[in-house]
Amino acid sequence: MTFQACVYSLVLVRSLDQPRAILDRRDPDLARQLRRAAASVSLNLSEGNRRNGKDRIHLWRVAAGSAAEVAASLRVAEAFGYLQASAIEKSLALSDRLLAIIWSLTH
Repeated sequence: MTFQACVYSLVLVRSLDQPRAILDRRDPDLARQLRRAAASVSLNLSEGNRRNGKDRIHLWRVAAGSAAEVAASLRVAEAFGYLQASAIEKSLALSDRLLAIIWSLTH
C-alpha cells in the first residue's frame, strides 16, 4: 500500500508541470509553495515507509497535510484566475485519491 502511495505521489508531481509553469509566470511565490508541498508528499511517504511506530504515522500525516496543501494551492490559483478549472482537474483528483490512500495507512 505504501508503494502505491509513493507511485501516486510522483504521478501527482508530474501532473503539476503545466499548472506550475503558468504559476511560475503569474505568481512565483505560489508556484514555489506548490512545488514544496508536492515534494513533501513524496518525501514524507518514502521516509515514513522506512520508519516504525508513531514516527511512521506522523510522517504519513505530514504527507497528507502536504497533499491537502497541493489541492488548496491549486484552488487558490484558480480563484485568483491564474489557472482554469480544467487545467487542475487531474491534479485535484490525484490529490483526493492520494489523501484516501494515506488515510487508509493512518487509520
